[in-house]
Amino acid sequence: MTPDDCDRVAAIRVGGWRTAYRGLMPQAYLDGLSVPEDAARHRARFASGDGSVLDLVAERDGEVLGWACHGPYREDEVRTADAELYAIYVDPRRYGDGIGGALLQESLRRCTAAGRPRMLLWVLKGNARARRFYERAGFRADGTEEPYEVSGVPVPELRYARDLTGV
Repeated sequence: MTPDDCDRVAAIRVGGWRTAYRGLMPQAYLDGLSVPEDAARHRARFASGDGSVLDLVAERDGEVLGWACHGPYREDEVRTADAELYAIYVDPRRYGDGIGGALLQESLRRCTAAGRPRMLLWVLKGNARARRFYERAGFRADGTEEPYEVSGVPVPELRYARDLTGV
């Protein structure tokens, strides 16, 4: 990913939230998401990043169709040896095309090559589609749950893990 991809990645992320989290989060919150504000956050993170976080994009014919982001796992804001998949989003019009799977496999490959022992991620408890996606890729819920709230509505997250050693 480059800074030039930030606008498209923001559009994919906002579209992904509005599609995947419909009925799981307050609609007013989802409607209020801003592509320009999200793009500005991505640009700021690029400018201040230390290189520990890697953003990947999936492109076809020069068009960005998906985005994934991974880096060190944060345990109470302390980085650990494990990797964390911070985000993965695909243009909702391209769901089922294998783009998300390709991004996830590339993140797993890079984290395995870097010697990370596990990859962890957080997924909304009610997001059955995402949970199936991660389970098909070998991730399992490890029993850790975090409260998460959006506009006063609880939307708990589950932590999923996958071993990267011996892969």
